[in-house]
Amino acid sequence: MPLYMDIHEVDGASAEDLARAHAADEKVQAEYGVQYHKYWFNREKGKVFCICSAPDKESAALVHKNAHGLMAEKIIEVDPDMVDGFLGGSEVNAAGAALLDGPGGERDPGIRTVMFTDIVGSTEMTQSLGDDAAMLVVNTHDKIVREALAAWRGREIKHTGDGVMACFVSAVAAVRCATQIQQALNAHSAANPEMPVRVRIGLAAGEPVEQNQDLFGSTVQLAARLCSAAEPSQSLASNVLAELCIGKGVQFRDAGEYSLKGFSLPVRVHAIQVG
Repeated sequence: MPLYMDIHEVDGASAEDLARAHAADEKVQAEYGVQYHKYWFNREKGKVFCICSAPDKESAALVHKNAHGLMAEKIIEVDPDMVDGFLGGSEVNAAGAALLDGPGGERDPGIRTVMFTDIVGSTEMTQSLGDDAAMLVVNTHDKIVREALAAWRGREIKHTGDGVMACFVSAVAAVRCATQIQQALNAHSAANPEMPVRVRIGLAAGEPVEQNQDLFGSTVQLAARLCSAAEPSQSLASNVLAELCIGKGVQFRDAGEYSLKGFSLPVRVHAIQVG
């Protein structure tokens, strides 16, 4: 059965209000062949994101209509692998709310940070060094990036051939992961000057659904554009990500406004200080 995500505007709602609404959904959902699995509550933005299996969008909407009348502003079909990759297989509490990893069991607000890495000059490297040597560079990148992802609880979404796309629950962890990657690659390149490995990194933070009926649509696009705009060995972050890290002990340098392909207005960008 298809998997759907719906988005509700719930300014002023409490966690208890949402728990009651989810319980009401569970009482009537079987009548429509629907199962609401869990939800994410972003209290700051006044939004709730629900995941359900349903025959179609209309059936999913009917559950809400007849359970409590709180209708979603948008319902989109999503790829189960994309949901699992970005949001993770979060545990839920007794009320159906997704929980953050960790002993606190806080409700998961659904905000994620997306990171792209890109090996500098990978195409030219293949032409000049040959396939075998170029693969050694890719393998070095992969090892260092995956060690950093494991250390900072990032999830690899996919390998792009000359980089990776990854996702984090914690914005601060994403920044520290990018810093660890650059520091480790700088150390590797200093020890192996005949075959240095340098990467560009781009990071952006956002909600599960942004626009164009696409899971993490503009957040993914922004992270990818920032990766392309970065200098070799530089990590660029979106303004939202930098704001999420205020007071968390990570350092940024204001890099000014960038005009990025696909974005109608200039974007404020911050460079992560590697130290």
